[in-house]
Amino acid sequence: MERLRHDGVLVVGAGLAGLSAALAAAPRKVLLLTGATLNHGCSSAWAQGGMAAALAADDAPALHAADTVAAGAGLVDPAMAQLLAEEGPAAVRALAALGAPFDRRPGGEFAQSLEAAHSRPRVARVKGDQAGGAIMQAVSVAALAAPHIQVRVGAKLRGILQDTDGRVRGVIVEIAGRLTEIVAPATVLATGGIGGLYAVTTTPAELTGEGLGLAALAGAVIGDPEFVQFHPTAIDIGRDPAPLATEALRGEGAVLVNATGERFMARYHPDAELAPRDVVARAIHAEREAGRGAFLDATEAVGGHFPEEFPGVFAACLSGGIDPRVQPIPVAPACHYHMGGIVTDAEGLTSLPGLYAAGECASTGVHGANRLASNSLLEAAVFGTRTGRAAAAQADPATAPLSARAAPGTSEAALAALRAGMSRDAGVVRDAAGLMRLLAEIERLEATLGRAPALVAARLTAACALAREESRGAHFRTDAPAARPASRTLVRLADLDGARALRFAAE
Repeated sequence: MERLRHDGVLVVGAGLAGLSAALAAAPRKVLLLTGATLNHGCSSAWAQGGMAAALAADDAPALHAADTVAAGAGLVDPAMAQLLAEEGPAAVRALAALGAPFDRRPGGEFAQSLEAAHSRPRVARVKGDQAGGAIMQAVSVAALAAPHIQVRVGAKLRGILQDTDGRVRGVIVEIAGRLTEIVAPATVLATGGIGGLYAVTTTPAELTGEGLGLAALAGAVIGDPEFVQFHPTAIDIGRDPAPLATEALRGEGAVLVNATGERFMARYHPDAELAPRDVVARAIHAEREAGRGAFLDATEAVGGHFPEEFPGVFAACLSGGIDPRVQPIPVAPACHYHMGGIVTDAEGLTSLPGLYAAGECASTGVHGANRLASNSLLEAAVFGTRTGRAAAAQADPATAPLSARAAPGTSEAALAALRAGMSRDAGVVRDAAGLMRLLAEIERLEATLGRAPALVAARLTAACALAREESRGAHFRTDAPAARPASRTLVRLADLDGARALRFAAE
């Protein structure tokens, strides 16, 4: 296997977190590895709502942090939430300075939307539902123009290199069918979430938890993998991935109705359409399971203004034969965001020296059991920047990596079976019987394929969901609906193997 050496920061992933890290590492040289071209194949580019930040005169970081803590159902780290909220306004302004065309009021201030569980309108947006793509376009242009950043497209992460002490010394990547070891002083994983492990998802299908799985195989501590957020209003037109009807629509007054035209959310929560995402997702799931269907009706709230106010949603609906100006939009919950990930500190450092993580693959402690709406792009920018600066300061330890093999992959058939099982048994509602069935299926796939990173990520999610015998935030167990004293899941794969073996042996 060819071995290359890079005297600088190695960043794997080119979403907002990865690009923010790469830009912030200047003047240290950065080698940015990505499977897809910039602004493609990442959830950041698909984000609709925008970035939450206390930019208005009647808002404050303390209020934003309080909303973040409240949404996280007892598992948010308050200090990390405060850091996110305090650095949020500067992050939005920095992106605007790079050219991100945030919507503005006539006086020049940021136009901000109200989204669920926020106490103030604080979501900075772009043309209603175009924030992710517009932000990523600006940041991608900046990264391509930066003299310290080299971008290598078509690189698939296949392994993590470590020395005899367990320090991470780089990665194994596959480029044009050939495996290459790349050794570097500091490695940043910004590989995104696990949406591709679910049959119904709003994220790019290629995001199957590769970085999370490989970090776990290397011995990193993983936090809260059982907490998966399901967006309530994916547009149900049979597309994979499913297009999204942004939460900003409900902020503008769109309502949820069933097939009879009944507004049903008041039966589930006093805040109705602006209830926390997990509540809305379960309500829609319940209505659909009961055969009543679920639809987002924006005909009065938006109506004829759809093409200019929410062009992305409008185009998606029209492609499925729905005119949202005059018709309710059929909706269903879909996997949208992974609150769990590789545990990091405030500078992105994981439990493994030399390895950093940022964005959705990381667990900073700011999301807890239920991410506050539009905090994901903000976290990617704030903590991506902090991670890049910290990684740039990492000196080369001058140790040699051990020889390593690339992790196995998954076949199309195996991934299809896994996606169906994850949606069925580790979805909006869960129980022990379903999770054990899913774990048994993952074991059968591992017996055939080996420890593929996608299977490791799925097993972490399912096993920790089985171990959490309570309902909290986005994790809802029909056989354990009550909450227990709040505690985070912090686990290494070796610990999980032992716990799993004991659990199955006892049964």
